[in-house]
Amino acid sequence: MQILNILKLLTRNKVGLVGLIGLTLFVLLVLLGPLFIPLDDEAHVTQIYQPPSAQHWLGTDRQGRDTWSHIVYGGKDILYIALVAGAISTSIAVVGGALAALIGGVLDTVIMTLSDIVLTVPRFPILAVLAAVVRFDNPLLLAVLIGVLAWPPLLRAIRAQVLSLRERDYIEAARALDLGTRHIIAREILPNLMSYILISLIFAMTAAIYEQVGLIFLGLAPLSGQNWGVMINYAYGAGAIWQKDSIYYIMSPVLAIALFQLLLVSTARSLEEIFNPRLRTGI
Repeated sequence: MQILNILKLLTRNKVGLVGLIGLTLFVLLVLLGPLFIPLDDEAHVTQIYQPPSAQHWLGTDRQGRDTWSHIVYGGKDILYIALVAGAISTSIAVVGGALAALIGGVLDTVIMTLSDIVLTVPRFPILAVLAAVVRFDNPLLLAVLIGVLAWPPLLRAIRAQVLSLRERDYIEAARALDLGTRHIIAREILPNLMSYILISLIFAMTAAIYEQVGLIFLGLAPLSGQNWGVMINYAYGAGAIWQKDSIYYIMSPVLAIALFQLLLVSTARSLEEIFNPRLRTGI
């Protein structure tokens, strides 16, 4: 019955349902596509900047290579870094914000002071400076750095939400029964914040995509392997933005990034109804 209710909620919001289906297909394409779509990595000088066709769905690049295959192969690192960075920043923010609000006192002061310090650090410039010291050739390292720098705004918001929730009767009852901080956070507070946390995770992933692509575009991260940011960098470096025939190539990774983010936001509209009962009507 619970599964049927979840499926019913997912299908209630048509935009969210389309987003969920599209996001699922998008992720499957990025993860499983390389198993079925060969990477066109050989130059074809007679097919440079060809428009989309039955043979080349998204046209070709400056070396006559198939753009579609590079889009399929170039999304894995983008999605991986976005998910890991978003999960890290959201986890730090949720745990830190909840503890600061529930325990208060010295712990609250320490957490908020640390948050203020990190919040004053401009994220992208500090990543650019770190790129001169640390080589971002490991996607996990880049994801961790982005996630560690991105949590303060959400932490402050979570803290404010928990400060409001802790005055509710059921929280007071849980504290009176001495159920423990872990139980109160995991069983009483988090279920009421899931929709908020979900939206925050999506925004964190979006910011992580912008930051990693920006670093790659500026040449501050290694340009090895297949990546949408690498495609944009190569297109710009080769002067593709000044050639009208290259519009399909340079816009392909840009549209792929935009489409992925649009699907994320659309999916959140359905998932929000699952975690937020106040949005349900007629169930």
